[in-house]
Amino acid sequence: MKNLLKMLDLSREEIIDILNLADQLKYEQKNGIEHKILKGKTLGMIFQKSSTRTRVSFETGMYQLGGQALFLSNRDLQIGRGEPVQDTARVLSRYLDGIMIRTFEQKEVEDLAYYGSIPVINGLTDFCHPCQVLADLMTIREFKGRFDGLKMCYIGDGNNMANSLIVGGLKVGMNVSIACPVDYRPANVVLDFAAGYGDKFMMTTEPLEAAKGADVVFTDVWTSMGEEGETEKRKIAFEGYQINDEVMAVAKPDAMVQHCLPAHREEEITEKVFEAHADEIFEEAENRLHAQKAVMVKVMGENQE
Repeated sequence: MKNLLKMLDLSREEIIDILNLADQLKYEQKNGIEHKILKGKTLGMIFQKSSTRTRVSFETGMYQLGGQALFLSNRDLQIGRGEPVQDTARVLSRYLDGIMIRTFEQKEVEDLAYYGSIPVINGLTDFCHPCQVLADLMTIREFKGRFDGLKMCYIGDGNNMANSLIVGGLKVGMNVSIACPVDYRPANVVLDFAAGYGDKFMMTTEPLEAAKGADVVFTDVWTSMGEEGETEKRKIAFEGYQINDEVMAVAKPDAMVQHCLPAHREEEITEKVFEAHADEIFEEAENRLHAQKAVMVKVMGENQE
């Protein structure tokens, strides 16, 4: 595993391998066992979108692994002033041991990996959010103990989270249902992938239909970064696409709730449901740290494949 660009690139075996390592690193960290696996390594973190969890978890993770992380914003790099991504990739490859990038276009991540000679980790694009979904899968397995036979439901915008959850959930053996408005469906390439899983995947415009019998219920904000101009339009489009008592009543009695955060209470999720499942949601947030550490070890460790 040389890079983490999108969930579509990973096999089931690679996903499980990452999650197993994440579990091990989490156990060691909780028990005071040092794991300086990336001692002397440097990760460059390129941020073209703002972040709380991504920046803090990657920076802390590199420290715990014995390496260091450099925060690089648009103001710090010539890429923000028009330098071609291929030139940035080739320069940074001579200084760093890995790059994490959080940006808008998936092509920019793919180009960094193509032109550079060091591992690239996708910290988020408009197309996908693989690091978040690895943390989500880690959390589901912690609480449920398995993937096979479980049903994952996502209600809301068919955005980067929906794209990655569909792929990740199906690859590890879950049934996946999506409820979204017609004009806000997931990416066609993801729907084409999901079609290969037959009746293990369902997409509908009805949240209650999607949530019926669900073991895990997901949502995300209605308006993602870069879409702020559509806020009022989206509030109208997503009316009814809220995780609330009615939705939870048709899910399984012990259903989990997951949210990648930040949450807009009383929009995509009610305050009541959020607080009732806060332990699961903030465990999910913590697991960003452990899952990303596992990814960094896999792509930047000495025994790279």
